[in-house]
Amino acid sequence: MANERPTGLKANKGIELLTFGTPNGWKASIYLEELKEAYGTEYTWQSINIFENIQKEPWFTALGPNGRIPVIVDHDQGGFPIQEGLAILNYLTRKYDTEHKFSFTDPFDVSRMEQWMAWQHGGLGPMQGQANHFNRAAKERIPWGMQRYVGETERLVGILDNHLKDKEYLVGNKYSIADISSFGWIHILLFAHVDLDAFPNVKAWWERILARPAVQRGVLVPAKSEISNDIYLQRLADDKEFAEKEKILREQIAAAKEKYGYKFASP
Repeated sequence: MANERPTGLKANKGIELLTFGTPNGWKASIYLEELKEAYGTEYTWQSINIFENIQKEPWFTALGPNGRIPVIVDHDQGGFPIQEGLAILNYLTRKYDTEHKFSFTDPFDVSRMEQWMAWQHGGLGPMQGQANHFNRAAKERIPWGMQRYVGETERLVGILDNHLKDKEYLVGNKYSIADISSFGWIHILLFAHVDLDAFPNVKAWWERILARPAVQRGVLVPAKSEISNDIYLQRLADDKEFAEKEKILREQIAAAKEKYGYKFASP
């Protein structure tokens, strides 16, 4: 299923998810797995290989004009498409979390949930994405960009760590879509060369969420990721060439921080 190249929608009922194994993609797949377990909500999925630019093809952009994953299509609502992970979480909550198992009824908790989701959507995700870009994808190593975005990711994770010092979950000590929104980015934090052990409250929260069966299933849609924290550590242990490249990158980031006098501060 993950190896088929989609050319259009394949389902005619229920939710259809168009996704890839990224933190944004996991928002939708994890939540759909949670809804399936809690309510029996069925969904189908197709793998949209972003490295093949399937998300830029006309059939896809007709559904998600931004040309990004994930996109869901609600076939039971006239084939209504929803793009952007934040909007998908909110849509699925309004439509399918009828007992508020992953959301709230108290208006203040609803606002708190929305605030943390906005924080992730505007901060943690974009900043960590830029860290990975300057560390790995940029055609040249730019020290300012490397220390700027790794440092900003560390600052944001520090905010999360402080918030979680006396809490199990982000809002109301209840697992919700606020947690799902940020989880995927922490699930690949080591790939951004941010030390998860330096943020013990975040690490405990990440482990707590990862222990959920629906989350474990969700991060396997459409396939196991090679950059999740557990797999990343395994690759470091098993692949000497990969470990050496990561050591060099780690040294480059440290040198960039030193060059510009980086000092961790949060907030």
